Amino acid sequence: MEQEDFKEMMQKPETKELMDMFFINFAKKEKTEKVRKYKSLNQYAKKGQILFAGSSLMEQFPINELQRNLENQYTIYNRGIGGYVTTELLDSMEECIFELAPSKIFINIGTNDISLAGYKKENLISNYHKILTQIGEKLPECKVYVVAYYPVNAKDDFQGIDKGLKEIFFKTRTNANILEVNIDVEELAKKHGYEFINVNEGLMDQEGNLKEEYSIDGIHMFANGYSVILNNLKKYL
Repeated sequence: MEQEDFKEMMQKPETKELMDMFFINFAKKEKTEKVRKYKSLNQYAKKGQILFAGSSLMEQFPINELQRNLENQYTIYNRGIGGYVTTELLDSMEECIFELAPSKIFINIGTNDISLAGYKKENLISNYHKILTQIGEKLPECKVYVVAYYPVNAKDDFQGIDKGLKEIFFKTRTNANILEVNIDVEELAKKHGYEFINVNEGLMDQEGNLKEEYSIDGIHMFANGYSVILNNLKKYL
C-alpha cells in the first residue's frame, strides 16, 4: 500500500472509530490486569504501612527511589493505575486500598475525570466523597492525606505531542478547572476530617503552568518534578 493511500485510509471516519475502540479496549484490559497484579502483590505486602493511590500521576511517582535521599526510610506501596477515573477506583477499593490496611494514605484521583467528555465537577466531587466515605468506614484509624491536583502545561511544545493531541489533552483539563476543583476537594477533605496537601509550590512557572523542564507531555512528570512534590509532602510521611 502506498503511503498516500494509507494516510487516506487512516483519515476515514470508520477507520478512526475502529482505532478508538481498539485503544479504549486495550486501556481497559491494561487496567484490569494491573488490578489483578495488585491483588496478587497484596498477599505479600506488610499491613499498616504507607499507601499511594490514584491514577497515573500517583502510579508514576518514583517514591521508593526518591525517598532514599530522606533521613528516614519508609515502607510505601504504590497502587496508582494510569488512566483511572473516580468510578474505576470505587470499583477496585479492595485491591487498591483495603487489602493493604494502610496506616496512611496519600490519594490523588480525579484529574482524568476532568478530561472526560461531558465533565461535570459535581460528579467528580460526588465520587470522591464516596471514596473518602468508604475509607473512613473501613479504615477509621488511617490517616488520609488528599493531595492537590498538579498544574498542567498546554503552552509549551513537547516531543511527540502535536497540535491535535494537545487539543484533546487540554480541552477541559485546564489550570483554571484544576484550580477550581482543588478548592472543592480541599473542602471535601475537611468535611471528612482529612488533611489536604497543596504540593504545588515550586512546580509552576510565573504564568501558573507546570514548568516545562519537569514535564514529559504537559501532564506527566519526570523525577525532578516529583522531587519537588516529595519535598512538599515529606513531613507527612
